[in-house]
Amino acid sequence: MLRPGERVPVDGVISEGESAIDESMITGEPMPVMKKVGDSVVAGTLNGKGALTFRAIRVGQATMLASIIRMVKEAQASRAPIQELADKISGIFVPVVLTIAILSFAIWLGAGFWLIPLSQAVSMAILSLVSVLVIACPCALGLATPTAIITGVGRGANFGILIKNAGALQKLAEVNAVVVDKTGTLTQGKPSVVEILTMKDGVTKEEVLSCAASLEQKSEHPLAESILTYAQQNNIAFLPAENVSAIEGRGIEGLISGKKYFAGSLRFAVERGMRIAPELGEQVEYFAATPILLMDENEILGCILVADEVKPTAFDAVCKLHELKVMVAMATGDDSHAAQAIARKTGVDEVHARLLPADKQKLVSNLQRKGMVVAMAGDGINDAPALARADVGVAMDHGADIAIESADITLLKGDIGKLEKAIRLSRITMRIVRQNLFWAFAYNVIGIPLAAGFFYPFFGWHLNPAFAGAAMALSSVTVVLNSLRLKAIRV
Repeated sequence: MLRPGERVPVDGVISEGESAIDESMITGEPMPVMKKVGDSVVAGTLNGKGALTFRAIRVGQATMLASIIRMVKEAQASRAPIQELADKISGIFVPVVLTIAILSFAIWLGAGFWLIPLSQAVSMAILSLVSVLVIACPCALGLATPTAIITGVGRGANFGILIKNAGALQKLAEVNAVVVDKTGTLTQGKPSVVEILTMKDGVTKEEVLSCAASLEQKSEHPLAESILTYAQQNNIAFLPAENVSAIEGRGIEGLISGKKYFAGSLRFAVERGMRIAPELGEQVEYFAATPILLMDENEILGCILVADEVKPTAFDAVCKLHELKVMVAMATGDDSHAAQAIARKTGVDEVHARLLPADKQKLVSNLQRKGMVVAMAGDGINDAPALARADVGVAMDHGADIAIESADITLLKGDIGKLEKAIRLSRITMRIVRQNLFWAFAYNVIGIPLAAGFFYPFFGWHLNPAFAGAAMALSSVTVVLNSLRLKAIRV
C-alpha cells in the first residue's frame, strides 16, 4: 500500500487505486502524471493525494533509480584528469636549470682562468652556480596557477558560482557547447498560471479566476494549487461553493450563488457538448499549457492556462552564451510541444525532447565525439548521468543531491544566467594564468644567462646572488599582483 505523499519504494505496476505521480525526478516533466490500474510506477517518484496498491517488478539494484546511480559512477570514472600546464613546464624546467648551473660552474672552473686569474675563476664559478639556482627557483611558476585559480574561485563565489576544483574552472574556459535541462533550469520547475482567457462577452478574467479558484479550493487535483496560489497573489475574492464534487479524470463541478459551474479539461468540455474555439487550441500550443476550462451548463466562460513558466533570466542567459560563441541545446524528458514552446521563448539552438537519463548522457557523448567541449546544466536526478559525463557539470542549488554531487559547479539561487558569467570568469582566469606563466618564464629566460656569466666576457655583466634573490622575489610578487587583478576586472 502506497499512502498519499509517500515516495514509491521500488519499480512496480499498479493493481488498485488511482493517483497523480510526480515523476519529474526521472523524466523532467513538471506536471504530475495520472496513474491508474495497469500503469507502471518508478522507485523514487512521489505519490500525490491518492492511495495506491502496486506489485513490485524490480527491486534493489534492478530499479531505474539504481541504474541512474550506476551510470553516474561509470561516467565519473571515465573522465580524464586535467594536466596542469605549470606541472609540465616545471617537469622540464627544473632539470634544465640544474644542468645549466652545473655547466656554468664547470665551464668557469675549467676554462675561466683563460679570461681571469684562477682564484677569480673559482669565485666566478661558485657565484654563477649559486646565482643560477637562486634566480631560477621556480616559485613564480609554482604560484602562477594556484594564485589565479584561488582568486578566480573566490570571485566566482561572490557571484553565486561555487566551483569545486581548479580543473573544472580550466575546462569551463574551453566550453563551446552547453546542454541545458528544461524543467527547473530554464523553467521554474513547477506549474503556474501563465494566461487567463475569456470566452464570453461580459465575463472578465477576474470573474473566471474567482469562479475557478472557488471550485478548486475543494479539489485534490495537482493543478488546483497553482490556480489557488495565483488567485491569492492577485487578491481575488473566493466565493462560497456548494455541492462540490470531483468528476474522475475530467474535472470538478459545484454550485456558486445557486448556479452550476464546471472546471475541467478539454476532454470534459467536448463530452459536455461544448464548442471549442480554434484560437483556444492556438493559445494552448503556444504556451505548451494545460487548459482548465470554466463552464456553466450552456457554454465555456473562460480558460486558465497552466504551464511550467520560463525563468526571467533564461532568454538573456542564452543570448549571452551565443555572444561567447557557445552552442546551446535543450534536453528534456517533457513532450516535444512543451519543449518547442520553451525553445521559442529562450532561443536555444537545438531541442531534444522525450529523453530518458541515459538519452541525455548519450547526447552529451555524441557532442563530445564531434570535438565539442560540453557543459551540462541541470538540477534533477535524471540529469545526474549527463552531468557526470559532461566535461563540466553545472547544477542548480535547488536540485537533487545526486545532481549537485555529480556536478563540478553549482549556481546559487538556480540562476541559469550565472552560467555565462562563469564561462567568462573562467576564460579571464585562464588568460591570467597564461600571463603568469609567461612572465615567470620570461624572468628566467632573461635572468639565467646573466646569472651564469654568459655576458661577462663581452660586457663584464654578472648577476650577484643577492640581486638574483631580489629578482626571483620580484617575479613572484609580479605573478601574485597579476592574479589579484581578477578582483578588479569586470566580468
